[in-house]
Amino acid sequence: MADALTSDTEQHNPWRALWALCLGFFMILVDSTIVSVATPAIMTGLHADINAVVWVTSAYLLAFAVPLLITGRLGDRLGPKNVYLVGLAIFTAASFWCGFTDSIAALVTARVVQGLGASLMTPQTMSVITRIFPAERRGKAMGAWGAVAGVATLVGPILGGFLIDTWGWEWIFYINVPVGVIGFALAWIMVPSLPVHSHKFDWTGVLLSAIGMFLLVFGIQEGQEYDWGQMTGIISVPLLIILGVVVMVAFVVWQRYRAAEPLVPLVLFKDRNFSLANMAITTVGFGITAMAFPLMLYAQTVRGMSPMRSAMLLIPMAVLGAVLAPSVGRMVDRMHPALLAGTGLLAFTVSLVWLGLVLRPGTAIWQLELPIVLLGIANAFMWSPLSVAATRTLPPQRAGAGSGVYNMTRQVGAVLGSAAIAVIMESRLTSHLGATASGMSGGASGRLPVPLRDGFARAMGESLYLPAAVVLVGFVAALFFSNPHVRTRLVKSGANQPSDESSPVG
Repeated sequence: MADALTSDTEQHNPWRALWALCLGFFMILVDSTIVSVATPAIMTGLHADINAVVWVTSAYLLAFAVPLLITGRLGDRLGPKNVYLVGLAIFTAASFWCGFTDSIAALVTARVVQGLGASLMTPQTMSVITRIFPAERRGKAMGAWGAVAGVATLVGPILGGFLIDTWGWEWIFYINVPVGVIGFALAWIMVPSLPVHSHKFDWTGVLLSAIGMFLLVFGIQEGQEYDWGQMTGIISVPLLIILGVVVMVAFVVWQRYRAAEPLVPLVLFKDRNFSLANMAITTVGFGITAMAFPLMLYAQTVRGMSPMRSAMLLIPMAVLGAVLAPSVGRMVDRMHPALLAGTGLLAFTVSLVWLGLVLRPGTAIWQLELPIVLLGIANAFMWSPLSVAATRTLPPQRAGAGSGVYNMTRQVGAVLGSAAIAVIMESRLTSHLGATASGMSGGASGRLPVPLRDGFARAMGESLYLPAAVVLVGFVAALFFSNPHVRTRLVKSGANQPSDESSPVG
């Protein structure tokens, strides 16, 4: 098997393979945030309220997150290249469907299919990187992957603003079709076929995780709609959330005690860095997804900016993140991940609080840009240190499972962030605007009347404190990373790990 792997990868430049995969990875991450800038346009075009449009993102993220537990294994069994190509084909076709829809229900349905395609693609990128790059070069490769991940989530609103202003909201989906075709051709040519491993599929685990996540997300996102009380008959919002937690606990118990091969190998979490990196990346997914909605709604409804102009607020963040990420990737190969990831996560927390404090109707643009610049620094320092900390010491046979779990936790964070931000925005709007808020939820398109702007701006600013608090948890987790470079050197030398290796910066 090693000879087969060597002969195939010798015919493929690993960097070309990486960039071919990153094109598709970039596209699916852009679609995680691109809807945020289109929210007012979709509300007007499809006659939907804020909560319904947030479901366009939540449905995509939910369909993206749940299958990740099994699609990583699917890549191990059928080959990551094959699974990636199938997922890309599904994603591209569903993108066309999204643009062609004429109702909010149809758009949400199409986004579910799009999310399923994305879930097939994502674990394969990390799995291929882990298997075609040696450990000592993996930090640089993960730095490039991290740059793509960070920039994509920030470019989404910018690209979306340009497309909406130029051709309409439908084009935020149509643009994926030519990109998907090019990405398919490049991956077909440049990505090597890697050896496969035999795996069983835990369909019971998939079902439990899907039901548990749906109940949690639906209960959280729809809670404000039903005043956190009775929905119908004996079904109430608290009951849905409690059932979601119970089902997720049942999922963990099933993984722990099932006789066959578990969907989530809990042995992975015996590695402290893997556990902490998963906790931290969950908070990053939450924060990145949650921050976009309040900021874009503030820019368009309070400041009266066009989608393109409001998205351009994020240009310093995207540019700075792209410029710094390669340098951070090089540092990842020699510096302690707690220092790098901790810097990024703390900067992310501070920037969100800062933005929340300055979102007011009369705030100067330069005052908005200062925390947005800090967001760019945060993104450069978060992605690759966290991914390397999670995957550096994983054995090849667990690469698919490990990358599947890691990507799943990030997407779970994004799903919960999308659901939670809808709730907190509705809550803060009601607090500041009272009965007027319910009337606005049906169509916050165009600039608000002057008397409403201050209350709306304050509501959006206060909403950002929630993702800030969540990301702070990720910062604390990152402080306790062990140094994987010490561990790698000790493994190569055959020595035992020193007793102080477990210290937060040891």
